[in-house]
Amino acid sequence: MSADVDVLVIGAGQAGLAVSHELTALGVEHVVFESDGVGAAWAHRWDSLCLVTPNHTIRLPGGEYRGPEPSGYLARDEIVSHLRAYAESFGAPVEAARPVTALTPDDGGFRADTPAGAVRARRVVVCTGAYQREYLPPWTEPLAHRVPVVGSGEYRSPASLPGGPVLVVGGGQSAAQIAEELCGAGREVALAAGAAPAMPRRIAGRDGVDWLIDAGFFQHTLADMPSSTVRLAPNPLATGAHGGHDLTLRTLAAAGVALSGRVTAVDGDRVVVADDLAASVAVGDEAYRQIWNAATTIAAERGLRGPEPLVRDESPLVATAPPPLSELGAVVVACGFRPAYSWIRVPDLVDELGFPTQDRGRSIRIAGLFFVGVPWMTSRRSPLFMGVGEDAAIVASQLAA
Repeated sequence: MSADVDVLVIGAGQAGLAVSHELTALGVEHVVFESDGVGAAWAHRWDSLCLVTPNHTIRLPGGEYRGPEPSGYLARDEIVSHLRAYAESFGAPVEAARPVTALTPDDGGFRADTPAGAVRARRVVVCTGAYQREYLPPWTEPLAHRVPVVGSGEYRSPASLPGGPVLVVGGGQSAAQIAEELCGAGREVALAAGAAPAMPRRIAGRDGVDWLIDAGFFQHTLADMPSSTVRLAPNPLATGAHGGHDLTLRTLAAAGVALSGRVTAVDGDRVVVADDLAASVAVGDEAYRQIWNAATTIAAERGLRGPEPLVRDESPLVATAPPPLSELGAVVVACGFRPAYSWIRVPDLVDELGFPTQDRGRSIRIAGLFFVGVPWMTSRRSPLFMGVGEDAAIVASQLAA
């Protein structure tokens, strides 16, 4: 085919930039299309967002963290600055404000439609992030007619919400972090929580993530997991805000957040919740213990200073019904994100969960199409700063060959 570019990379976040770095090193002609600007997915999150993994886990090829706080947690704007400096460091050929609205197979290659016109590429690497579409449960539609509903992707700060009590819905990191921030700002907060593992922020002076790295946690592959649905499971609750600290359902309750079970429906003025708070707390408690015990074992095996025996108050938490809708100022829905690849016009491109069917980044449905930044592409760390570079190298080597 006659092509405008050999390789088109779509997305200029950590995945797209890592691919661009590796292609540049291998001398492969390419261009990076980005719908907004470098690191835009991070720039559009809430104001106080921080990394939940230590800075030293930023291991982009040629863009490793080299700052003065390897055990700290970069704030949102610092993450964006790091990515922009990374792109500049090797002259990444990024064309900003160039969204790809459709990608279609065309004469042995691909046609990428953009508002500025179509571009033909022999091969394409899709790096549009781990998740692209915020998930809003069906009950949010009738709820929005009664009270302002804000997705976690829209939330910016406590001051950005209307006055009055706030109901946060969700069981993952975003829901817990937003609930903690709202409570710390003096807002009355209720959290309709789901089940998620909890992680000790520090064990024997080391970050919990460092112990998990030693335990091989991030090297798990999808084949190691009991079900492929792990790709939609919440990550361990953690926060890097204010220097990092434990963030669990128990710490939220102690701070004054009213907890309940999952939202199941909206009935008139009432938010209906399940009687499952105890089960969700138990999931967090068990994960917390497992990580602590793993650190104890690793320390003994390696001659490191190990933690003291774990002592925690694991008494039952009291569930409190969410406030009536008529009393709420806003509802923040943080129920996670889902993949979105309908803009790629390839039949059977994705599996039953909406993720691309791929082998080491190469689409198994059509030649010349690759993915990087996909959850569990090769391992648990595939979309993370600590692992995306390795996946980028895998795909770049295939393209160079």
